[in-house]
Amino acid sequence: MISRLLVANRGEIACRVFRTCRDLGVSTVAVYSDADAGALHVREADAAVRLPGAAPSETYLRGDLIVEAALAAGADAVHPGYGFLSENADFARTVIDAGLVWIGPPPAAIEAMASKTRAKELLGIEPLDPARVTEADLPVLVKAAAGGGGRGMRIVRELPDLAGELESASAEAASAFGDGEVFVEPYVEDGRHVEVQLLCDAHGTVWALGTRDCSLQRRHQKVIEEAPAPGLPAALEASLLDTAVRAAKAVGYVGAGTVEFLVADGRAHFLEMNTRLQVEHPVTEEVYGVDLVALQLAVAEGAKLPPETPAPRGHAIEARLYAEDPARGWAPQTGALRLFDVPGGVRLDTGYASGDAIGVHYDPMIAKLTVHAPTRDGAVRKLARALERTRIHGPVTNRDLLVASLRHPEYATADRLDTGFYDRNLPALTTAPGGGDLAAVAAALAAASARRGRFGGGWRNLRSQDETRTYGGAGGDHEVRYRPTRDGGYEVTAPEGVRVVAATPDRVSLETAGVVRHFDVTAYEDGTVHVGGHRLTARPRFTDPREQTAPGSLLAPMPGTVVRVADGLAVGDAVTAGQPLLWLEAMKMEHRVTAPASGTLTALHAAPGRQVEVGALLAVVQTEERPEAQS
Repeated sequence: MISRLLVANRGEIACRVFRTCRDLGVSTVAVYSDADAGALHVREADAAVRLPGAAPSETYLRGDLIVEAALAAGADAVHPGYGFLSENADFARTVIDAGLVWIGPPPAAIEAMASKTRAKELLGIEPLDPARVTEADLPVLVKAAAGGGGRGMRIVRELPDLAGELESASAEAASAFGDGEVFVEPYVEDGRHVEVQLLCDAHGTVWALGTRDCSLQRRHQKVIEEAPAPGLPAALEASLLDTAVRAAKAVGYVGAGTVEFLVADGRAHFLEMNTRLQVEHPVTEEVYGVDLVALQLAVAEGAKLPPETPAPRGHAIEARLYAEDPARGWAPQTGALRLFDVPGGVRLDTGYASGDAIGVHYDPMIAKLTVHAPTRDGAVRKLARALERTRIHGPVTNRDLLVASLRHPEYATADRLDTGFYDRNLPALTTAPGGGDLAAVAAALAAASARRGRFGGGWRNLRSQDETRTYGGAGGDHEVRYRPTRDGGYEVTAPEGVRVVAATPDRVSLETAGVVRHFDVTAYEDGTVHVGGHRLTARPRFTDPREQTAPGSLLAPMPGTVVRVADGLAVGDAVTAGQPLLWLEAMKMEHRVTAPASGTLTALHAAPGRQVEVGALLAVVQTEERPEAQS
């Protein structure tokens, strides 16, 4: 029997495994990098061991340090979580050789399936030879042989881009997984990403726990997942389940795993088998009423699964909440998570709590919110409303995008589910939500009420000029003009048609067109104001000249490290709009910085290995001035 378990991972998966361990009476051990010393998974564990030496982004890849930590803490089992070392056969062997219980499949099964290239060979599928790719093969997909999560993956539509994308994908894969092997396969446009959850014991029993649809993706990383996959023909679904079971039996699989497919034109194309627990496993747990982590531990202890797979019930949907700005190329965000509050009735899997900091070293996912309902329609409605009511004060997130995605007709009706969803719909989905003007009014009146409480009333017998405050938001700037009234209230003069019902420093009630709306307001010292679901920034009355930058300046959109600069790029070069100039690595992803317009590169302050803060000047592109037309 397992008595003390170490999780060789961080964040929400470590917290999720610890939750099951508490239910089972199993003691827990966390490992952490210096950057994670105060992280939630460290706080929730019964014991924690620091992993010394390596850079924060590499620490959790050090299998030798993790095994040493398990032995030092008196653990008798190791759960790899997902990512990092979860699909590393050598790590599994190291754990087993140390006399510890490995919560995962046999190393031989990991070797057979964890590498996408070897898995395809096992099933008789050959990848494309990069040296022989022709125009007729395009588009193709460059893909990391190890790992997942969209890292080390590139779509290539122009043949001259292939070599550069192979290099870029390999570098990203090596950074994320410690393995730079990549391969090339045909890219199926706008297919559905469907997967089958497996659970196998050591006695030959294989459960195929239905399907999941994970088609809504950005940068090849999943954003919204659901179970079961809606609208699959019965014969196709049966074929997917059968293929997954045969793959598991072919390699003597034991434990939890997932077989992934791309479904297009009524056909299923095998993608890979992930020999680990998947990020999206909660939707399967909700539909089948099981705890996959508890079953992983039971299987590792030698338990035999019941011969019949549990019966499914209802529908479950999960949304991944990221600290990122979808309207700015999905740029990851960092900073203090000042408040994080999720309404009841929602399953929350997270590695963060109010007051925690979101740093630059790891994936920007804050949490997963999962709901279950008797029907898909009910689950869609329930999750969208729960996200709307979630309070997140701090960095920009994708929350509004998630709500808009769930309510978009293509998704809400399951009329068109495929991986091209965001390519088609992102501009419409990132349009600023309505109500920004009223939110700005609430922010201004809350601030005025706070000042009035400190300094006394503001009404004057002789009418003075209106007070003016401006707030920046997702939809641009909002100017508010108001004046105090004789009765201690306020009169709003712009925008028009707004009547103030009540105003305090933290709650404002406004009436428009006969409807009264209430706004909770929280203001922070840095000028950020959260009004309901709106994130506003108070604009200063006067601009500090020191904050002005030269036209054409390329500023770092996030803190990170310059990993490379375009070959041969030098000051004085002519560049064209959209031309890649350099690449930043932040949160385990590469981010391309391109020329904003055609012109001349007049400054280049980036060099490989340089660490930059957000807003750091990377380069300057001076655009060509066009002479005025002669009359």
